[in-house]
Amino acid sequence: MAENMKEKLTRDMKEALKAHDKIRLQTIRMVLASIKNVEIDKQHPLNDEEIAGVIQKEIKMRQDSLEQFSRGGREDLVEQTRTELKVLEDYLPRQLTEAELKEIIQQTVQETGATSKREMGKVMAALMPKIRGRADGRKANELVKEILAS
Repeated sequence: MAENMKEKLTRDMKEALKAHDKIRLQTIRMVLASIKNVEIDKQHPLNDEEIAGVIQKEIKMRQDSLEQFSRGGREDLVEQTRTELKVLEDYLPRQLTEAELKEIIQQTVQETGATSKREMGKVMAALMPKIRGRADGRKANELVKEILAS
């Protein structure tokens, strides 16, 4: 049986510990703690898709922090946060290119029959399950607006 994401994270954490890779170790521990908290909240073990959602949330938090650290001139924290982002991104499926994302959005718009921005919610509801973990929701939202406006 193939190992699940949580097992992979645990194995990688042990390897990082042995290799004395502090940032990688710290990042994986933080993700495992977040996963544990969500499991406690939901009262069941998370599947790989739910774990990917937790990792996505961790990435989003670090991207927001990156902006703050850059504005504050904290280059040390900027570098550390970038390294953490690279570690986290390794656990997600390959991200869609903008062209691939636009193609999926156009297919979804056709499937839903949406013709105006008022129907954006319908398109987003159909789109998100297709791209979850593979594209940024904010970027998808902008592209849907763009496509529905044209």
